[in-house]
Amino acid sequence: MGNETARYLHGHHESVLRSHRWRTATNSAAYLLGELRPHMRVLDVGCGPGTITVDLAERVPQGEVTGIDNEPAIVEQARDLAGRRGLTNVRFATADVYTLDHPDDTFCVVHAHQVLQHLGDPVRALREMRRVCRPGGVVAVRDADFGGMLWYPNVPAMDDWRELYSRVARGSGGEPDAGRRLHDWARQAGFTDITSSSSTWCYASPEDRSWWAGLWADRTVASSYARTAVEGGYATVEELRQIAAGWREWGAHQDGWFSVLCGEVLCRVP
Repeated sequence: MGNETARYLHGHHESVLRSHRWRTATNSAAYLLGELRPHMRVLDVGCGPGTITVDLAERVPQGEVTGIDNEPAIVEQARDLAGRRGLTNVRFATADVYTLDHPDDTFCVVHAHQVLQHLGDPVRALREMRRVCRPGGVVAVRDADFGGMLWYPNVPAMDDWRELYSRVARGSGGEPDAGRRLHDWARQAGFTDITSSSSTWCYASPEDRSWWAGLWADRTVASSYARTAVEGGYATVEELRQIAAGWREWGAHQDGWFSVLCGEVLCRVP
């Protein structure tokens, strides 16, 4: 860690957005929902195409939600989604998590989903999120932990996938096993009232298996992650194709099961 210039490894290939657009407040931020009140001001850091952001906006109808991302084209997609949903209490902007363009104590809730794993300095980012959160508010963070993911049946190429992904992610300045580190990072950022939890996404139905296997097979050969793996000397194109084939083999298995472990922290600001 410590590489503050870490970039978003996955990029915004269609296979990546296929996953992001599936996310909702219910399936990706359930640990936070009990904290929301109708009047609250919420900042959603790393909002992507905005599916979680607009859900949060619907839960604070007398409040306001601001979604930020560092990719202008994705911010535009989020704006379009909010327009289609008819929401007037949500806005989106391009921003840098290390230098948020808001005064101290602005928001009741600062939320970040699957963001810290991609940052070179997650502790610095948490400090900045803490800065813009009001006393009595919460900073809520959820991140996957690739080392804690489980699947069945065993397909050797899937083991190759996890090993390769971890090397590429760390080589790019991120931390793929972020979920288990969230409490540590939050404590280093100065939080003392931290509630840790975990939850999972599980893909086991034929439809879910096909969807999950397909997006990862495509991501393995066609996304920015694939390009970084090849250009960085981590894998050859043929090796990526073999891993993608392993994903599709797993997805076609009638007993296929995949669990994505995510760590969560609710950090209260005194």
